[in-house]
Amino acid sequence: MLLRQSTRRIATNQLVHGGLNAFVGSTQTYEGHEAKEKGEDQLLETCRLKSPIQGRLIAVKDNICARDKPTTCASAILRNHESPFDATVIQKLRTAGALINGKTNLDEFGMGSHSIYSYHGRVRSPFGEDVSAGGSSGGSAVAVATDQCWAALGTDTGGSVRLPAAYTGTVGFKPSYGMVSRWGVIAYANSLDTVGIISGSSGIARNVFAVIRGHDMNDPTSVSNVVRTKLDNQQSRRISPLRIGVPMEYNIKELDPIVREAWVKTLARLQEANHEICFLSLPTTRAALSAYYIIAPAEASSNLAKFDGVRFGSKNSNRRETHDVMFAIARGEGLGEEVRRRILLGSYSLSAAAMNNYFIKAQKVRRLVRDDFNRIFSQRHPLLDQHELTSPDEMASVDVIISPTTPSLPPNLDIVQKATAVDTYSDDIFTVPASLAGLPAITVPVPIDPLASQPGIKTTGLQIISQYGDDDFLLDVAESIEDLYR
Repeated sequence: MLLRQSTRRIATNQLVHGGLNAFVGSTQTYEGHEAKEKGEDQLLETCRLKSPIQGRLIAVKDNICARDKPTTCASAILRNHESPFDATVIQKLRTAGALINGKTNLDEFGMGSHSIYSYHGRVRSPFGEDVSAGGSSGGSAVAVATDQCWAALGTDTGGSVRLPAAYTGTVGFKPSYGMVSRWGVIAYANSLDTVGIISGSSGIARNVFAVIRGHDMNDPTSVSNVVRTKLDNQQSRRISPLRIGVPMEYNIKELDPIVREAWVKTLARLQEANHEICFLSLPTTRAALSAYYIIAPAEASSNLAKFDGVRFGSKNSNRRETHDVMFAIARGEGLGEEVRRRILLGSYSLSAAAMNNYFIKAQKVRRLVRDDFNRIFSQRHPLLDQHELTSPDEMASVDVIISPTTPSLPPNLDIVQKATAVDTYSDDIFTVPASLAGLPAITVPVPIDPLASQPGIKTTGLQIISQYGDDDFLLDVAESIEDLYR
């Protein structure tokens, strides 16, 4: 019954909102689905693992492999690619009784902040034709915001789950690095990529996270069961009162006054609820964005080398001149402008002439970013040895950090398309530090003054960051902030 009700409701929403281009190809709530319902109902009845997501329709970003749907990464070079296997997260969702109802649109290979660099066409925001939906998981965010699915999976490299969630009024959760398997996820930057969840509430995100988390022997970056047990033993703290950190470096001059007002009002409400507000400094934050845009493209230039028209990817069969270089043709025609830009940037930073001046220095900055967080969190980083830990700042020993998720409300796409690439990269300024440190982070929507914002936009996103492994505690805090506005 749950399946029948949800699929019919969501099918209606997909017809209404199909023009937003949130999904790639077809979904599973169209013609012919009635014939499948009986078999799927039997699947739900015999499902070995009963869970809160049983019978729920979940969309999946199109850079996560699924055996029964194409996986294109929104790229022309993979336009005909079909995976022979399910990613680990897909396997876990299916085992728990969830139904994968479609693959969602994205920036090509996850490279972008507005979901405009897609072979399938850009994702459109529910707030207007010319409003950014955020990226790179824009399709997943729009699908959730318009009730075309119950929840959606995305990938977060430097904010690709949190940014579109903030722009669409949804919840975007990036778990601690290594808590969710990346096996079957087509990589952008291995040391940063994290499978995240976009949903209508923190409670739904928690339910999906409970299913997809866990050690995976196929993923060398997956946190071991021994460490997970250690983390579980540490998470026994009470939710109130909290010591909430407010980084001074996040109050930048470019911060939209509407976003700043929502941030201040939420902090005031938390203070009224007897939580303590602590102002602190994260000095390396200023260099984090620059370091990210050296490290991520460098890893991408290596990861995307295999898409050459021979090992992976399509090649143009009409180009057979002997003087042509096949690799160059396949990559030149199959990869979009933004992907080519980042590959060139990454290849240069890894070159012998630039390695020491760029890539090595960026890695040092990354270490300093992590040290900044370790210094201010009351909880010790569970994966570091004692000699690796920086001296804690007792005056700023906080449980969580709360900041804006984005510097502004969703921008107009005309402005985005006229901006330089460097200007568009600055949209990730608040989300990148947590990614560099591998920390869990979540964005939750909070109300803004409707008279001061664009028509239809009623919320902005506030980001909460906690210490590594404190994912469940982070979700508790997110729910408490949602409760402030209920």
